[in-house]
Amino acid sequence: MDNIEVKPKHEIEITKISTSKIHQVDFNNLPFGRTFSDHMFVADFKDGQWQNSRIIPFGELTMHPASNVLHYGQAIFEGMKAYKLHDGTPVIFRLDEHAKRFNESARRLCMAEVPESLFMDAIKAMIELDSNWIPTFEGSSLYIRPFMIGADGYLGVKPSETFTFIIFTCPVGPYYPKPVHLITAEKYVRAIEGGVGEAKAAGNYAASLLPMKLANERGYDQVMWMDAKEFKYIQEVGTMNLFFVIGDKVITPATDGAILKGITRKSFISILKDKNIEVEERKITIDEVIEAYKQGELKEIFGAGTAAVVSHVASLTHKDFKMTLPAIEDRKIGNMLKKEINDIRTGLVEDKFGWLYHL
Repeated sequence: MDNIEVKPKHEIEITKISTSKIHQVDFNNLPFGRTFSDHMFVADFKDGQWQNSRIIPFGELTMHPASNVLHYGQAIFEGMKAYKLHDGTPVIFRLDEHAKRFNESARRLCMAEVPESLFMDAIKAMIELDSNWIPTFEGSSLYIRPFMIGADGYLGVKPSETFTFIIFTCPVGPYYPKPVHLITAEKYVRAIEGGVGEAKAAGNYAASLLPMKLANERGYDQVMWMDAKEFKYIQEVGTMNLFFVIGDKVITPATDGAILKGITRKSFISILKDKNIEVEERKITIDEVIEAYKQGELKEIFGAGTAAVVSHVASLTHKDFKMTLPAIEDRKIGNMLKKEINDIRTGLVEDKFGWLYHL
């Protein structure tokens, strides 16, 4: 019989799974996003308030065929990771920032905001319940996916009045373990100023699938997105923000409404400034990158994101011009940033920025 208990703060009802699936999992072989832990959190927004907060065994959803999300795309999500410190304490990296960004996305898509206390308490309850699912080998973590969908069963282009907020988790190994080969976009765009590029909206990723498929068919791993007007200014890559090391400077495209305000990106900037490494947030053109490469000043390109932390770029091709970057072991900035973030996350160095949320 299921064991049901109620947590007092947000009245989160917990229904535990009768038999855990954890013993069926090979933790030494964890492809990203294909293994799911035992439970999920669900809450409903109705009559102007969040209600019926519950943790239940992970399983399929039931929804109305006319649900807003299926026809008009009201859907947002976040992604973060839980780790264990050397003493076994579960921690989450910058949980408060993810809660804030989730609501920024909600506002942009005209969705109900989730109180930060509910967002954080729900995740805390989930991790406490499934803490055994946090893998501990190097580069691994428990990936946390909160998302919200428009739930109105109504055909009409208008904001939903009801929403479903769900959180599930999955143990994962390293993401993008190998350096990637990029090609600049020449026809398709990811986002424009005034659009929803800053929001973690599901539709942003749907729009990227065809260009990525075409790039893969040509032998590239990902697309480097350019601005929609001139295809001149660099935006981001795949699901990550971008950094360029040119000479002694680190440059990242400024967030302008079309670029996601990445939390890993924000953390990198703080670390670089703390170490007195010059970092610039500004517009950067593909021509500037090509010129730096020709002058021997382009030392590194890397993506920054929750899943990969740092994804080194092996080569970048623009039109018919291919730029091959130095060997990974010779790259100082990207390797330093990845080690710094991972050391903070696992408690090997002091968390002087106060980024870890202890559970």
